[in-house]
Amino acid sequence: MTAQLLDGESAAAAVKDDLRARIAALEERGVTPGLGTILVGDDGPSAKYVGMKHADAAELGMHTSDIRLPATATQAEVAAAVDSLNADPAVDAFIVQYPLPTCLDFAAVMERVTPAKDADGLHPHNLGLLVMGESAPVACTPAGIVALLNFHGIE
Repeated sequence: MTAQLLDGESAAAAVKDDLRARIAALEERGVTPGLGTILVGDDGPSAKYVGMKHADAAELGMHTSDIRLPATATQAEVAAAVDSLNADPAVDAFIVQYPLPTCLDFAAVMERVTPAKDADGLHPHNLGLLVMGESAPVACTPAGIVALLNFHGIE
């Protein structure tokens, strides 16, 4: 098989066009989709990734909620941030950006996320559904790779 250059910008534009139409249809019904993020610490690449998610969401007309905690945040403070997004009716789904500082228990944080609001598909319930072949949220990076391949007709 010969190498094939994959055009990620065109694929992203197509995804955004599809989302714009879907979000517009929701807005006609009085619904504005909402994305939340929790970032703990000052990891540069993570901060950039979270910033890009908020910029994309704003461009598409979505509501966003951005919780930033210091690297010194306690497990209880992170749990409270998760609880606040779980309870926020304006947030349909959210991510807890990884990595967390090593003093925090990522598994415990993910177990606290309401499975229906787990944008990354990392809650044990959602992972279990995937293992059973059921529909569930899928982690963003692998889903993006599959979407890029499909956009270019590669299966």
